[in-house]
Amino acid sequence: MSNRGFLVLAQDSDSGDYIGQACLLAMSLKATNNLPISLVTNDDVPNNYVSLFDKIIPIPFGDDAVDKEWKIENRWKLFHASPYEETVVLDTDMLVLENINSWWDFLSNYDVYYTSKVYDYRGNIADTTYYRKAFIENNLPNLFSGFHYFKKNDIAMNFYKELETVVKDYGKFYETVVPKSTPSFPSMDVCAAIAAINLDCVDSITNTFVKNPTFTHMKSYCQGWEDVTKSWLDKVGCYINTKCEIKIGNYSQSGILHYTENDFVNKTPVLERYKVLLNV
Repeated sequence: MSNRGFLVLAQDSDSGDYIGQACLLAMSLKATNNLPISLVTNDDVPNNYVSLFDKIIPIPFGDDAVDKEWKIENRWKLFHASPYEETVVLDTDMLVLENINSWWDFLSNYDVYYTSKVYDYRGNIADTTYYRKAFIENNLPNLFSGFHYFKKNDIAMNFYKELETVVKDYGKFYETVVPKSTPSFPSMDVCAAIAAINLDCVDSITNTFVKNPTFTHMKSYCQGWEDVTKSWLDKVGCYINTKCEIKIGNYSQSGILHYTENDFVNKTPVLERYKVLLNV
C-alpha cells in the first residue's frame, strides 16, 4: 500500500463529463504535485489519459447510483476503495494549482479531516449561506466533502461506516436531524455532518482556525457580488497562461480551484494548456 495519494470518484451522467473532469484534475496534479492519483469508476477512460492515474479502481460493492443523476450514493465507498494509507479525496471539478505537500503534514495529525470554510476567488472567506440553509437552520457543522482526508485506520473506518448508514437511510436521518430546509437528495456534505453529529466527533475532524487545507469555491453566490449571474463565467474573466497559471478577474489563483461549472472546460483553453504543458 502506498503511503499517500489522491482519490477521485467519477461517473459520467447527463449532467456532465465527469471522467473528462477527473482527467483534467489528474493533469493539474501531475503539473504541481509528486503524489499519485487514483480514479474510482466503472466507466471507460480515454486511452491517452489512462497513464495519468496510478490506479483505476472499480466501484466497490456494486454501483448504488445506476439510476441517479448526481451519483452521490457511491461516495462513502472511497474509504474502502483507496489504495493509500493516507488519502485526500477531491471532487472531479477541481484543479490543484500548486504543490500542497505541506498540507499533508497538517492532515497527518487527523484520522479524518473535512474542511469547514472555503474562499472566494479574491481570497476572502466565502459566504456560503445561499447554498447552506440546511446547515444554518439545523445547526449542522459546516463540512465540505469536496476536499476531505482520511487515514486507513479503525477510527476512520468507524466514521465511514456511519456515513454509509446515513447515506443508505438518509430520509430517516433527515427527518430527525435536518427538518428545516431539508434537501431532496442525499447530499454528501449533509450526510457527513450528520455522521459527525452521531459520532460526536465534529471537533476532531475539522479545524475552523486554520486557513488551509481548503479550496476556492466558485459557485456564483459565494463571490459577494451584488448582481449574481447563474454562471460565474458570465460575470468575470478567466485567464490561463501556458504554464497553466490561472487568473480570475485580476486575482491569481492558488491552492485548489473548485471551478464548479461543467462548461468551464469548453469555455476556456484549460484542457489544451495542460495537454501541451504535460505533452499528453
